[in-house]
Amino acid sequence: MTEKPLRLAVIVGSVRDTRFAPTVTEWFTSVAVQRTDLIVDVIDLADVPLTMEGPTREPSPEMIAVLETTRPRLALADAFVVVTPEYNHSFPASLKNAIDWHLTEWQAKPVGFVCYGGFSGGLRAVEQLRQIFAELHAVTIRDTVSFHGGAAAFDDGRPKDAEGAEAAAKTLLDQLAWWALALSEARAKRPYGL
Repeated sequence: MTEKPLRLAVIVGSVRDTRFAPTVTEWFTSVAVQRTDLIVDVIDLADVPLTMEGPTREPSPEMIAVLETTRPRLALADAFVVVTPEYNHSFPASLKNAIDWHLTEWQAKPVGFVCYGGFSGGLRAVEQLRQIFAELHAVTIRDTVSFHGGAAAFDDGRPKDAEGAEAAAKTLLDQLAWWALALSEARAKRPYGL
């Protein structure tokens, strides 16, 4: 445990109308907020209207206003958890777009994953996200919370295997907190530079 709680940004990656992400996110955050070493901030990409033009163009005034709501929250975070479904063996385009609009905010910080989907439980999406976050100089956490079968793994907003899911979440959060503290201390002693 640390004296000063670490800031954890939980990013909801799906923006589809029929998405299951809010249920998974609510469950995960209910576990995370029980910890005294974390302050949890949920960033739902459905509430972040990023254009798909990408960050290579000069942002419009509207986009600057959107980024002013997300960049400070991501920059303040000591760690991230990405909640993502698996769509067609990958992750949502909205998530990739959000990652690309925010580059330096990820650097030298840990990223964990909570995923869900059919047979693979979203793990194929996570494996691709690991490559992307490595390119952005982030550290991904090995252990992942994965729900095979997606919505079928839940009953009334809770995982059917509550004990297994909570154990997986604890492992993820323990590892994430360790890395967040280590990297936070390292950044304080020596700012990360490319």
